[in-house]
Amino acid sequence: MTTENSQPGLVIVPEDVCKKVIDRASAFTAVESVFAAMAKGDAYNFPVIREAIGYADALYGFKSGFDRAGMALGVKSGGYWPGNAEKGLTNHQSTIFLFDPDTGKLTALVGGNYLTAVRTAASCAVSIAHLARKDAKTLGIIGAGHQASFQLRAAAEQRQFEKIVAWNKSPERLDSLAAVAADLGLPFESLDREQVAAQSDVIITITSAHEALLLNDWIRPGTHIACMGTDTRGKQEVDAQLFATASVFTDEVAQSISIGEAQHAVDQGLLTQDDITPIGDVINGVDGGRTSAEQITLFDGTGVGLQDLAVATTAVELAVAKGLATSVAL
Repeated sequence: MTTENSQPGLVIVPEDVCKKVIDRASAFTAVESVFAAMAKGDAYNFPVIREAIGYADALYGFKSGFDRAGMALGVKSGGYWPGNAEKGLTNHQSTIFLFDPDTGKLTALVGGNYLTAVRTAASCAVSIAHLARKDAKTLGIIGAGHQASFQLRAAAEQRQFEKIVAWNKSPERLDSLAAVAADLGLPFESLDREQVAAQSDVIITITSAHEALLLNDWIRPGTHIACMGTDTRGKQEVDAQLFATASVFTDEVAQSISIGEAQHAVDQGLLTQDDITPIGDVINGVDGGRTSAEQITLFDGTGVGLQDLAVATTAVELAVAKGLATSVAL
């Protein structure tokens, strides 16, 4: 890879440049494409490492993989520091390293904080685009952390929503979502969890919960649910029984049943990995996805390393093309 002066070397794309070159549309395309490649067997993730480091209550780990179709090889290193908000920092901190698949040489160093947020939102948006009812009118959100605003903006572009309803453990934090809804020109209402479920055609859960926040009996027919917060053993956002009621889709089956939302339903014998469909099969037309207006669909968005590599590769390409990347000789 090269920068604006055509000198080879290590390309560096910092956070501020990532924000300039990656928008929701480019993130959506990158994530949708890599999900399709995964389902075809053209891309695969390596085993995830995610551990509590025993300091600052932090979780730290690595997500990596290889996309033969997109020629992206690399790793995202980072994790979750719950005390960062008090320091004026994002709780999630990460950096993406890209390597040349032909030589193994390090080619790019890319800021991962913004890209993690935008690729997670894109993953949810892809699920809505392919699984939600076309006539969905009310969008529900459970959670109001840093990621929630990204989720709202990306989801709002997939259907003609007429209203946003939301719940958060600390209701005062919903002000940020209300502001985004106002910016989008959509009415916003703070409700309890059961009422969010009762009114919503699409529900996004984006929390770090370790208990079911939505019960199976609350979900009405035809709802699409995107569970986006569970990415670690022990986390949980929805009633495990919901996995026996809904048609279940995911980014990667192996990760869904081990560290994703499906882990609890699998542990309870409510479903097996054969009951879960990769979203890439829907994108590729191998699986029909939603088959009726009454069907409840659930997307278990666990967050795979290939998503990070896909958006990081796009960020590097765009930053180089626009003369915004920096190159350092190795």
